[in-house]
Amino acid sequence: MSDETPLDRAHAAMDAAPQDDAARLRFYERLADAELFLLLGKEAEDDKIAPEVFDLSDHRFVLVFDTEERLAAFVGKPAPYAALSGRIIAAMLDGQGIGLAVNLEIAPSSILIPPEAVGWLTETLTHAPDEVAAKVESFEAPVGLPEVLLTALDQKLATAAGLAKSAYLVGVQYDNGAKGHLLGFVDAVEAAEGALAKAVSEALTFSGIEAGALDVAFFASSDQVAAQLARVGLRFDLPEPEQPREYTPVKPGSDPDNPPKLR
Repeated sequence: MSDETPLDRAHAAMDAAPQDDAARLRFYERLADAELFLLLGKEAEDDKIAPEVFDLSDHRFVLVFDTEERLAAFVGKPAPYAALSGRIIAAMLDGQGIGLAVNLEIAPSSILIPPEAVGWLTETLTHAPDEVAAKVESFEAPVGLPEVLLTALDQKLATAAGLAKSAYLVGVQYDNGAKGHLLGFVDAVEAAEGALAKAVSEALTFSGIEAGALDVAFFASSDQVAAQLARVGLRFDLPEPEQPREYTPVKPGSDPDNPPKLR
């Protein structure tokens, strides 16, 4: 069976503290961010898929697994599937009266998520951050932020490969006297600014911090503000996007460590 996955770890933390809302939220965040393998009733046709639907407990469910190996182990034979993020699958099921059966009977994170919980997750994920305009008076080192939020930001930004060069978390004071914290992205891809702002909003929401706020702004590395952020801020480096690898054929027998095999 496959090794422990991030979803397994989040589920174990939720199980260990059933009264901890923050642990429950972190599990749902991992579920939304994970690539899930959705069992289909038949092969996909163009852009249309038909998930296999099962009657379990008091609801109907589709089956999803967080690795291909787990899906194969459950089904026990070749079966069609679609690889989609948890957030996309939740959006597809929203309003359909269908829940999610996750890693059913095949992993420590086996769980039935009823339709109402799928609806809640979709609603949470579709919440968009507000846009405001205010003039910054000064930046300072961030203080007083809970560790759970810093961890959530680190995990969320790790999924945003190639969308920005880096980000700095700073304390900020505005010209209207308001104070708070700001996450400044440096050299963000323009088309990705909305997605990055939403990712930060999700990190805040799924951290379970009530009435929390974290502003987001975007700067070029040539901007003087970027230098100010670097001096006082907590830096997050976003991963580089994976580069396509060029395939170079190797002549059989040319590598002494990999001799040709007889058929």
